[in-house]
Amino acid sequence: MATFLRPLSYRYQWLYDGISRLAALIVGGEGRFRTLALQNLEIPPDMAVLDLCCGSGQTTRILTNYSQHVTGLDASPLSLQRAQRQVPTATFVEGWAEAMPLDDGSFDLVHSSAAIHEMEPDQRQQIFKEVLRVLKPGGTFTLVDFHSPHNLILWPGLAMFLWLFETHTAWELLRANLTDELSSLGFEHPTRSLYGGGSLQVVQAQKPANASSEEPSLPK
Repeated sequence: MATFLRPLSYRYQWLYDGISRLAALIVGGEGRFRTLALQNLEIPPDMAVLDLCCGSGQTTRILTNYSQHVTGLDASPLSLQRAQRQVPTATFVEGWAEAMPLDDGSFDLVHSSAAIHEMEPDQRQQIFKEVLRVLKPGGTFTLVDFHSPHNLILWPGLAMFLWLFETHTAWELLRANLTDELSSLGFEHPTRSLYGGGSLQVVQAQKPANASSEEPSLPK
């Protein structure tokens, strides 16, 4: 799956940005899309925030409007160069989401925007474990990504978008239950909110407040 447009969208920032803006129209535009995962969250200026798989920093920039301590992590050096130019007030770290070069219990909030669908199921599980590790006790994980639409009218548009720009992992995410996955790994109070006729989901969950920062309690 996916077409020649996928590698082009990563190579040319203007194309990626145009695609993002077009896709975001389903929830009222890019500005609203970039803040969907922040709904109902209080983010004071001193909160330590991680933008996981930050790409070129589009959402990282939004996060710096809330917090003075924002870190972006991505595995792409090119994306991080673009992000640093766009968001000079943030800190950027090169690394894989499933093996973050970050200390235990470093962040109050971990945020991910339209990145989890890029991962194989076993990668996704490892990433969730890493998120639990780097969160402070009581910290929050929030993400926005694809979901199976409950409005059937939206299925052709979503299917076309996934066919043009995504791979099999995006289709697999439509069948996944992220709240169950997070709960099984030790997160508390996982919730899901749907937007855009159900084609986007915001999932939020907390690290237990009594968990150790150094050794997060994970199921065996």
